[in-house]
Amino acid sequence: MTNRYRHISFVVVMATLMAVINSCKVGPNFEKSTPPTPTVYRYDSLDTDTVVNLQWWEIFNNSDLDTLIKIGLLENKDVLTAASKVEQARINVGFTKVDFYPSFGISASANVGNVIGNQPLSNNSGVYIGGLTMNWEIDFWGKFRRATEAARANYTATEYGRRAIQIALIAEITDTYFLLLDYKLRLEISRKTVNTRQIGLTIIEARFEKGIVPAIDVNQAKIQLNIAKASIPFYRRQVAFTENALSILLGRNPGPVIQTTTLLDQAHPDPIPAGIPSTILERRPDIIQAENRLHAETANIGVAEAMRFPAISLTGLIGGVGSQQLGAAITGGLGWSASAGLISPLLNWGKNKKRAEIQRQVALQTAYAYENTVINAFREVENALITITTQGEELAAREAQMNAAVNARELSQKRYDGGVTSYLEVLESDRSAFDAEIEYSQVRQLYLNSYIQLYKALGGGWISADEEQAAADAAAAAATEQ
Repeated sequence: MTNRYRHISFVVVMATLMAVINSCKVGPNFEKSTPPTPTVYRYDSLDTDTVVNLQWWEIFNNSDLDTLIKIGLLENKDVLTAASKVEQARINVGFTKVDFYPSFGISASANVGNVIGNQPLSNNSGVYIGGLTMNWEIDFWGKFRRATEAARANYTATEYGRRAIQIALIAEITDTYFLLLDYKLRLEISRKTVNTRQIGLTIIEARFEKGIVPAIDVNQAKIQLNIAKASIPFYRRQVAFTENALSILLGRNPGPVIQTTTLLDQAHPDPIPAGIPSTILERRPDIIQAENRLHAETANIGVAEAMRFPAISLTGLIGGVGSQQLGAAITGGLGWSASAGLISPLLNWGKNKKRAEIQRQVALQTAYAYENTVINAFREVENALITITTQGEELAAREAQMNAAVNARELSQKRYDGGVTSYLEVLESDRSAFDAEIEYSQVRQLYLNSYIQLYKALGGGWISADEEQAAADAAAAAATEQ
């Protein structure tokens, strides 16, 4: 047979071998499963299929908040750690994939002396060997391909894990920012109340000196004044704690945070669009992450199953062989050798089988975790929807309560100044107004934060220009098809 036909035959044999290898892969193939989910949300107002562009951190129209979020996404240490894990997972895909291919190395040895192979020689002699080595474990059972499949799935899971951390960070920055505005408003209310009560105490003391009012009125006024005074250091402390927490979220040392908007100036977002489809949760990063974790563990079953079968490997050497003189080994003809080996478990008391069974249980646990992630996602959306509705109703009631309490305080003060009522009514009205203003501030902050929880539960919206453009392109393509 000529060299040409030998070459063709070799290529045909190798192609056939690769085709056979690629067709053999033990273990189950991953199939995406969708847990039973509702098509619409219980507390959504209409059953229409409206897809919303949830670029949610911009719905508050607050430039200070936009700046804080941009800083956090760039400098937060958890986000940076997550980005590093993504890069690690990407590298691990290539690291795992190379096991499928042959590995090459260099081998060299020298033996010089007057005794070689336990045989004495009349004079000094030597044997020099050097060449290129090759070792290839043939992936006949798909062990390396399954491992690479698992590595790819883990890479995807890690990428969506990073996005989940980003969304959680945006939500936490926004939540903490509005909490800071809340505490600053409460501090302002406390200071104004102190000023008002200080003026009132001065007037009552003057009336007491003239014998117009009893001493108990003076004491009651001092009590209320110091209650308001005590709230000032409390809210100063809360402001400092919240600023420090917000600084850490930004990846910076604890310190003050500049803000130009007050809680009362912060406008409420537009109403939630009706008809949010349940399929929107398919983009939640934690759901996609859990699904890819399941994919990876399913592929690992194939890795464990492949370890139950023989491992077939090929080894070879191409190089120069010489004796007597080193130059002869270098300039002489090439020698070669090739061998094949098979390593197979024979009796290990079912250890390899149990390894595969363990991995199947790991995959089953991951499947349950995935399903649990999905149903919890629906719970979070349902809770957020009802929270927005009820929190808005509560805010309206608290605002009406506050306005009535402030008005009652003013009327009570006028009635007391006119001698129509006792100071007890003034104290009660003043206390009610102070409490109502504080409660209104808190409920207003909670109402803003209820939007944060909804958009976080829905997957957080687009977090990069590329993702937003991809979403816009997909929507345009879908509209064209219709």
